[in-house]
Formats: sequence, C-alpha cells, structure tokens
Amino acid sequence: MLKADLHLHTCFSCDSHTAPLDIVERCLEEGINCLAVTDHGQIEGALAVAELAPFKVIVGEEVLTPQGEIIGLFLSKKIPSPCSPWEAVKEIKRQGGLVIIPHPFDSLRSTALKESALNELVREAVVDAIEVLNGRVILAKHNKAAAKFAQQNSLPATAGSDSHRLDEIGKVYLQMPDYQTPQEFLQSLSQAQIIDRRGRYFGIRAGALWERATNRKEARKSREYAKCIE
Repeated sequence: MLKADLHLHTCFSCDSHTAPLDIVERCLEEGINCLAVTDHGQIEGALAVAELAPFKVIVGEEVLTPQGEIIGLFLSKKIPSPCSPWEAVKEIKRQGGLVIIPHPFDSLRSTALKESALNELVREAVVDAIEVLNGRVILAKHNKAAAKFAQQNSLPATAGSDSHRLDEIGKVYLQMPDYQTPQEFLQSLSQAQIIDRRGRYFGIRAGALWERATNRKEARKSREYAKCIE
C-alpha cells in the first residue's frame, strides 16, 4: 500500500520555501512513499523532487484561473498561468493528465474554484477527482462540503497536506493500492483510506489562519502574483 500525500508545494512556488531535497528526506522520515508535487504555475519543483526521490512522485501543477485554481496531475509540461478553466482542463487532458479540483467550497481562500465554474466542469464530465480533505482548510465544514459534493457526483476523492512547510508534510495522506498509470491511479482512489494527522491545538490553527489571510492579501495583487509564477 502507498502512503500518498497528493498536494504539496516546493520553493518553486512563490509562497513556499521548502527545498526538494528536504522534502524527500521528510517524506522518508514520515513514511510517505507517493507524492504529488503541485507548485503554483510551475513543474520544475516536481521534476526536481522526482529526480531525487526513491519513491513515486507525480508531476503536477496548481493552475491559476480567473475562477480559481485547478490541479493537473501526471503532467509533462508546464501550463501557463493564469488561463481560463477550460484552457487549463484542455491542456491537462492533452498531456494525458488528470483534472483535480483542490479545496472547493473554502470561502476563506480567494483561489478556491467558484461554484459556477466547478458545476460547469462537472456537468461536462471533465473533472477526474475532488480534493475532499485539504490540510490547510481551516473550517471542517468546507472539507465536509467537498466530500459531500464528490459523493453526490460520483467522483473519486483525493486528499493532501497542501504543505508549504516541511512540518506539514504527511499530516494528511491517503493509504491506497499501488498503480502504474493515471487510470489505475483513479481506480486506486476508489479503494483509498484518508488519514488526517493534523494537530488540533489553537496555536497551530490560528497560525495557519494568519498565514492564509496574508497569502490571500498577496494573491489579490494580480500583477505581483503573475510575476511569481512566470
């Protein structure tokens, strides 16, 4: 069985400072043997981790659109951000990748995909999975809403720490069967068990909320954000 953290950032994201080698070492310490690296508008960090890691690494990207973020997994090329949701989906599919919707319904996060865009993509059957447990979602009701939405629409569930710091890696992960292809990956998700190891102390959650507010303020500065992900 794999212990898979399916949402993680490296120093190639403009809001993270974790180096690829440190990430690999941390995963080995935590027993994480499958990782999806999903930097903002970049795949260089994922490629660097994949080169260093003795375990499975999925090359991904968290793509910024005017309606919110979309994750592509199993990518081979960077998808330029920002772009429209449909442009992002089209390019992910062109590369043979999977379309994952991260942290939907998180009203505290300005980059959560708008419900109108989410519903449209689901109606068109281009969404492969929904992230139902994100380690950085502050309010439990937002993760619960994502899980309910995935169930109602018969979509596989993913989960990840959304780590931007080393100590967050592996706080949320999936225990799932091994796979070899993206389609086998989706089949494995149907047999996965979500593990939540996050701390419940106020200080941890308050710190995450403060960091979230700061990141949200920075994300509004669209020109500066675009420079970060170029």
